[in-house]
Formats: sequence, structure tokens, C-alpha cells
Amino acid sequence: MATRTDAPTRREQILKEAARLFAERGFHGVGVDEIGAAVGISGPGLYRHFAGKDAMLAELLVGISGRLLTGAKRRIAEADGSTGGARGGAGRAAGGARAGGGSAGGVAAGGVAAGGGAVVGGAVAGGSRVEGHGGRRDAGALLDSLIEGHIDFALDDRPLITLHDRELDRLRDSDRKLVRQLQRQYVELWVEVLREVYPALAEPAARSAVHSVFGLLNSTPHLGRPGSLPGRTATAELLHRMARGAFAAAGAAAE
Repeated sequence: MATRTDAPTRREQILKEAARLFAERGFHGVGVDEIGAAVGISGPGLYRHFAGKDAMLAELLVGISGRLLTGAKRRIAEADGSTGGARGGAGRAAGGARAGGGSAGGVAAGGVAAGGGAVVGGAVAGGSRVEGHGGRRDAGALLDSLIEGHIDFALDDRPLITLHDRELDRLRDSDRKLVRQLQRQYVELWVEVLREVYPALAEPAARSAVHSVFGLLNSTPHLGRPGSLPGRTATAELLHRMARGAFAAAGAAAE
């Protein structure tokens, strides 16, 4: 995920503190007044930004699923040499996440459309370099890029991982289905790239490998207290080596 240089909006500040508090104390253990106090506004003032806690939770969980998908499509488009469309889509997704109202569907609409489905095209070929849009892409480097992007999320947005594990079932059906839809699309992008790197890997095995690596990377909330681990760079490098090792083992088993 790209590092932002602009200051977060008040809406983004509210979401960040809500995610932290929900992860620490549970959704029902946090009141609107407490979220407001964390960002320096009154509890009732939050209702100018969100309809309530349910709307915050929906935007957090649908929003991060959309941003992960958009980020992956952007990385794929860059590898294919056609970044314009995906960057535009990423901007639309970010805009949707910051828009007013409590509709989580609007948050992710840009994420679903960003980059377009065709961005992942390209026939599977032997080795790790295949034809993509705009020329040949290095599938191994692209896989590394996808891993790096997910590690950024896993290290920087740990409360969202906890929220997803604990609170996903609290979303209304339409929002929960949207989260699952976005996640399936995200997984399939990885599956296609992984099979370009390891052509002998069957699709079901590749999908299982991707889910397993997500489980590994998303374990960061359980790694220990802040300060008890190596620095961020060392932790990211360790996670990357472990993810690559897991994929290599899956690929070797398929040969």
C-alpha cells in the first residue's frame, strides 16, 4: 500500500480510532462518545460523518477489502506496463472510501472496478515470464510485489485483521457478501500470478497455497506486544521469505 504524504481527513481519523478501539475492546465494548473523544470531537459530532457504529464497521471492513483489491490490480497493471487505468480506479476507490454517507457498497465500488478485469490477462506460459498487456512481465517480480503490498497491510492495519476475524458476522448481509466478493477477486489475482511462476501448480492447489499464505501474513496481530519484535523492516523481510518459501514448497510438490 502506498505511503500517504497528505494529512488524514477527519473521517479517516474517526475510522482509524474506531478500528483500534473495536479491536482492543470489541464492537459492543466501545461507545460513540469514546470514539469521539479519541479524535477530539463530541460523540454526537460523529453523526455528521457516520450514521452510527454499524456504518463505521461496514466502511472499515468493506473499505480495506476494496483497497487491497485495488492495490493488487495497480501492481499487476504496472507489471503489464499499463498503469493509467488502474491508478484512475485506485483514485475512484479512495474517493468512495472518503465519501459521505454510510453505504459500504459505495466504498468498494471503485475497488471492484479499478483496473478492470482484463488487467490480469495473458496466457500462462512456461517459466516465470509471460505475455501481459504492454509486453512481457516478470511473474516472479510481480508475485514479490503482491506479497510486499499485503505485508504492508498486515503490519500497518493489524486492527482491521482483528476486526475481520471477530466482527465480520455483524455486518448486514449485503455488506458481508460484498466483502466476500472483493476477497474472492483478490485471491484470484494471486492465483493467476502464482500459476505463472509455478506452471505445474494446479488451480485448486494454487488457491489453497494463497489462502495459506494469507493466514501466515495475517497472523501479525498475534506476533507479540509492540517492541517485542524485530523492527518493521526486519519483520517484513521475514514474512516475505516465509511467504515465498511456502509458495516454492507448493510449486515443488506439484512438479
